[in-house]
Amino acid sequence: MSDWFEETLHDDTSIHLKMGKVLFDSQTDHQHLVIFEHETLGRVMTLDGVIQTTENDEFIYHEMLTHLPIYAHGAVRKVLIIGGGDGGVLEEALKHSSIEKVTMVEIDRGVVDLCTTYLPSISNGAFDNPRTELVIADGRDFVANCEERYDLVIVDSTDPIGPGAVLFTETFYRDCRNCLSDGGILVTQNGVPFVQAEELTSSVSFFRALFKDASCYLATIPTYIGGPLAFGWATDNTALRTTALSDLKARFDAAPVETRYYTPEVHQGAFALPPYVTELMS
Repeated sequence: MSDWFEETLHDDTSIHLKMGKVLFDSQTDHQHLVIFEHETLGRVMTLDGVIQTTENDEFIYHEMLTHLPIYAHGAVRKVLIIGGGDGGVLEEALKHSSIEKVTMVEIDRGVVDLCTTYLPSISNGAFDNPRTELVIADGRDFVANCEERYDLVIVDSTDPIGPGAVLFTETFYRDCRNCLSDGGILVTQNGVPFVQAEELTSSVSFFRALFKDASCYLATIPTYIGGPLAFGWATDNTALRTTALSDLKARFDAAPVETRYYTPEVHQGAFALPPYVTELMS
């Protein structure tokens, strides 16, 4: 099966994608990166044998990781992104004209360069936006020494293996909290709860020790097997998770952005969690 990609994230479950043309296959300074074409998903990027993003369904992940906390907060001016080398979260955040600055901290310059070359539709020129500050550094070190304050911190990390492992620790989350302005929000990528239960359980337990409100919300992304993906949610403003639908609609209508997945109704529904997910956080 040399023309098939096999993901190696799970010990007992795998996903295979039939590979079309391989556009890049080499080691960056930190990871083994492969970009190839797929008939259904478009171009696919993998890191160390794990699918990270695809051209054709990336909008779901990036819209929900970005627009949901922005509209929940209602007054985001400064955003910090940890990871996100493909530029998808950056591009979505910059759709909001009210946002004055987006600082993106990515450990691997190779990911940024290769994604802008081979997956340009994901960032859509966001790295050239004057409101973008790109920092090539370890996100753990950046938040540990951060003196600036942000209304929203988005952790767009890989799974807790390789360079991404340090982005799932209580120390890291505590440092993220210290980067937030009063009432700011921290959102994180927390895996698929059905097959990665510990990833969500441990993160939310850390959040609850640090924040007044901690939970998660869900979105279904075809690339990630095992059910809906969980996004971690943490803030000291306990009202934001239950922002009224009328308020979300008013904010969206007043400052609309082009979306293919996010709506105020989807926003509200994303926090309606099935019992098996709430049990993981109990």
